[in-house]
Amino acid sequence: MVFIQKEIELRPHPRGFHIITDEILRGIGDIRRIKKGMLQVFIKHTSASLTINENADPTVRQDFETFFNRTVPEDTRLYKHTLEGEDDMTSHIKSSLMGASVLIPISSGRLNMGVWQGIYLCEHRNEGGSRYLVLTAWGTEG
Repeated sequence: MVFIQKEIELRPHPRGFHIITDEILRGIGDIRRIKKGMLQVFIKHTSASLTINENADPTVRQDFETFFNRTVPEDTRLYKHTLEGEDDMTSHIKSSLMGASVLIPISSGRLNMGVWQGIYLCEHRNEGGSRYLVLTAWGTEG
């Protein structure tokens, strides 16, 4: 059994949903030696999240942003935790709804995702800054 763990820093992204699959693959390094295993990607923040969804049509990511903005409105009258602005508490709620980690199978040294799937950074803040991810891969060597 092999274990690989790395922490990477993502450059700041504007608010929205961004495909970061390639950045994760560059960050984790050589997973080719894992025959069967898993990759966990964990975000070390409470106002951004991760998910897996379509990687082809950018309107999917735009529709996600529209949906979450309608579902969790930025109205400071609705929340107490607003010290950092209108997007403060709403970012925490959106992050909790989406989740802080994703788990992807590794097969024959590659991420075993569907052809149209990509890993998203879901940036819920207007000015989120750099984001830090912990990447942990484990499995049998082959």
